[in-house]
Formats: sequence, C-alpha cells, structure tokens
Amino acid sequence: MDKSKMLTAYCLKTKEKNVPMQDAVITKTAKGGYMAQGHDGKGNKMTALLNEAKALQAIKDGVATKGF
Repeated sequence: MDKSKMLTAYCLKTKEKNVPMQDAVITKTAKGGYMAQGHDGKGNKMTALLNEAKALQAIKDGVATKGF
C-alpha cells in the first residue's frame, strides 16, 4: 500500500503525531461529518475527523472501507 495515501492520526496513548492508521473504517457523524476509526498496529485505537473530500478519496484509493 502506498504510504503517501494512508490516513494518519494522533495517538493519545503514545503521544505520537502522524501515526499511520491501519484497518480504517470511514463513518458519518450525527452532524454529517466524516470520521475514520482504526488502530496503529500495536493495539491502540485511533480516530480522526476528516472532511468529505479526504474521506471519499480514502475510500476510493482503498485505504479505508465504507462504514455508512
């Protein structure tokens, strides 16, 4: 998988920035925003808020799956 297309997030547990998210699932929030949920490969759950363009592009690129 192309590293430049991967979704990244901040890991609250390890305090690391731009950690690549694995097994990401894109969901919609109650207000219509987009959210990516996955893990960092070490068992730590991660969540990132996305705009519509980035969320749909991640689904199209195969980096994330559609959960809505």
